Amino acid sequence: MKGMDVYEGVRRFVMIDGGSRREAARVFGISRETVDKCLAFSAPPGYRLSTPRPKPKLGPYLGLVDAILAADVDAPVKQRHSAKRIWERLRDEYGYAGGYDRVKEVVRERRRRLKEAFVPLAHPPGHAHADFGEAVAIIGGVRRKIHFFCLDLPHSDACFVKAYPAETTEAFLDGHVAAFAFFGGVPRSILYDNTKIAVARITGDGERVPTQAFTGLKSHFLFAARFGRPGKGNDKGNVEGLVKYARRNFMTPIPQAASFEVLNAKLSAHCLTRQGDTAAFTSAPIGARLEADLAVVSAIPAGLFEACEKRPGRASSTALVRYRSNDYSVPTRFAHREVMVKGFVERVIIACDGEMIADHPRSYERYDFIADPLHYLALIEQKPGALDQAKALQGWDLPDCFAELRRLMEARMGAKGRREYIQVLRLIEVFQTPIVAAAIDDAIRLNVIGFDAVKQLAVAKVEKRTPALSLERYPFLPKTDVRTTRAADYMTLISRSAA
Repeated sequence: MKGMDVYEGVRRFVMIDGGSRREAARVFGISRETVDKCLAFSAPPGYRLSTPRPKPKLGPYLGLVDAILAADVDAPVKQRHSAKRIWERLRDEYGYAGGYDRVKEVVRERRRRLKEAFVPLAHPPGHAHADFGEAVAIIGGVRRKIHFFCLDLPHSDACFVKAYPAETTEAFLDGHVAAFAFFGGVPRSILYDNTKIAVARITGDGERVPTQAFTGLKSHFLFAARFGRPGKGNDKGNVEGLVKYARRNFMTPIPQAASFEVLNAKLSAHCLTRQGDTAAFTSAPIGARLEADLAVVSAIPAGLFEACEKRPGRASSTALVRYRSNDYSVPTRFAHREVMVKGFVERVIIACDGEMIADHPRSYERYDFIADPLHYLALIEQKPGALDQAKALQGWDLPDCFAELRRLMEARMGAKGRREYIQVLRLIEVFQTPIVAAAIDDAIRLNVIGFDAVKQLAVAKVEKRTPALSLERYPFLPKTDVRTTRAADYMTLISRSAA
């Protein structure tokens, strides 16, 4: 291919200086056809095939190449065919005798045709995109995977990010509540992928049937839900970009925090700091553009929205309710009863007939046992032999004075002492543990070892008065008359029995 200098020289020789084409071919040492091309184009047009190259060997196999590439669309990215692998399969499985270069050329052309084109999208103020991402963090000294909820306002590119132990229904709901509070309003619409947390199923005509939890969220906050095409992350490219941005900027290096609460405080600070940046292809800072979003968002509705997953359940014979593979205790009087479990991000609350009967910290382990010892004390009082083997009481962190009181009670009263000790434990159902512990310390110091004494000492501490362990302080009780026994008293008893 001739260079630009040849084109310029030929065109000037013929068109300006008046030379002939034959003479130009002789002077520049090129053919007449090349002279004609120089006069027709001001620059080399490049090599162009007038007709496609024939493929005598590969032609019969083009259908197989197309079938392999079509199947790759649904295959994982890391398990799709390379051009070399297609050539090897054609050679080994179908007897293709041609070379690799021809197959590579065809595969490149076919893939170019399969690439999807996209329409630039406009993002009016007041609309949002939402998604979850994954990262690694060190929480409380433990390295673990975390899931973080992202909500992006594409018009301004303002963002909100919050981390959770797992991508669950309650995390999804809580993320929305926290994001709305962060921005001080509710977007007009939010675009999602087809997460099962929000979409129960997709009908044949493409309509999304929302889950009950997601319907409740929309009903309370009154925003419109939009969904992208299944498997097409580019439909919500802004929040997809936010997930990557948050991971690379907010969570690199690997964040360390004492708790999720501390980590989320840091993430909120990062989101606020980012509002001072200027997004790509814009001239104003994110915070300035955010004003247009906030001008059209809806006010947060009044009333409490419970960001939790609700599941019906039944308490077992051992007063346990299973939620997400873990067992949570309820008071034993609710054994065998139907209950409602509310799973929050940090708590699990269990209700029966509208009454809250248990409140536990949430566990994200599997097959965990989470029990409140107080739930079992009433039953253990009836079955004192279970005191030492009760699973709910194992590892119960009580002050040392409780063990000392039990030793003294059982040494003085035997089996009755154990039962009275259980009654002392039940005082924790009414009083705070430090108050009961202080009452036990006083009882041991005063050498009044018994349930009634500990109870009176605890009541006195609550009422902030001097304890009254003498009957003189209780005039409403009947008086006792203690006298020396006489023979006449026995005769009275004998005469009564004879009568």
